[in-house]
Amino acid sequence: MDYRYPIGQFTHEGEVTLAQRQQWIQDIADLPERAREAVEGLDEEQLSLPYRDGGWMLKQVIHHMADSHMNSVIRFKLALTEDTPAIRPYFEERWAELSDSKDLEIEFSLQLLDALHRRWVALLSSFSNDDYAKKFYSPSSNKTMRLDHCLGLYAWHGKHHVAQITSLRDRLGI
Repeated sequence: MDYRYPIGQFTHEGEVTLAQRQQWIQDIADLPERAREAVEGLDEEQLSLPYRDGGWMLKQVIHHMADSHMNSVIRFKLALTEDTPAIRPYFEERWAELSDSKDLEIEFSLQLLDALHRRWVALLSSFSNDDYAKKFYSPSSNKTMRLDHCLGLYAWHGKHHVAQITSLRDRLGI
């Protein structure tokens, strides 16, 4: 198994159906609880374990999800209110090395994920088909991305990081 991608990488071909969007919105809604369950009962020493050799500590993974999903919500809002805006990339690996990602209690990011995802789901649930077709441009990948595809990517992103945590717990029996 590739511990970097315990559930594989995100893929989706073709049109995004209404049923697929609804499932992805549910995945977004479920993430805060899944993240909390993934780290339940872990002590500070265990939260400081990397999910793989050379990987982030479990606490960094939790803080990263909050950072990444905050950026994603902003990108969605930019695409809704501007005509194919260019988004601002960020260096997630550098953010993960900041003191709030390495030292802060994970409860703050778990609470943030809960509140952020409630707002995000409310926003996503209000979209029309035309809204899901809106796009933004990513200079870091040199690609224009539709919001319906990004919805799938972030639904996967949350499950991906939760699986990094749970796969380490399974391997270590913790």
